[in-house]
Amino acid sequence: MLQNITDFQQVLVWVIAHGYTFIFLAMCVEGPMITAAAGFAAALGYFNPWAILILSILGDLVPDSIYYFIGYIGRFAVIEKIAHRLGLNQERIRRTENQLKKHFGKTMVALKFTPLMSVPGFMLVGYLKLSFGRFIYYCSAITFPKSIIFLFIGYYFGQLYNINQYLHYIQILFPLVVLVILAIHFGSMLVSKIIAKKVEKI
Repeated sequence: MLQNITDFQQVLVWVIAHGYTFIFLAMCVEGPMITAAAGFAAALGYFNPWAILILSILGDLVPDSIYYFIGYIGRFAVIEKIAHRLGLNQERIRRTENQLKKHFGKTMVALKFTPLMSVPGFMLVGYLKLSFGRFIYYCSAITFPKSIIFLFIGYYFGQLYNINQYLHYIQILFPLVVLVILAIHFGSMLVSKIIAKKVEKI
């Protein structure tokens, strides 16, 4: 628990110390936590919250689009090789291919909520030359609310933290803020796994 608080403090310090460009690059790797930390910093006056929201959305959609176009111009062998390195077998990839052709929307939701499958899965969507418009639509449908939620959480607690600087409750509030953000973050990951498993069974 203390380690998690320390980690968030380090992320927050890193976010404040670096500009929007570095924040965006970090969001491409770990969107939710960086978004919450940037939202917290925005509440303290370091960043524009609307800019953070846009960067958070782009930080999710840009990598997804890159994976799509790598698959679009690549070969199936490349997708299989990447999937193998992630511990996925050919049968899983073939099954995903069939599901994309039969149930594109449901499979896209499953891929978006399954970290290990998302990279080869999005490449597979591109390789199959499926509509990029539909692809980005489903990615956006999940990304938009997620970015808004984590930005709101960070910004809201940042405001509380800012107010409590004058009420002398900082030592109590900051650990509470961190624990709430981490609980929501890991809770969303757990929910994502449950949703992905249910959708994959359809």
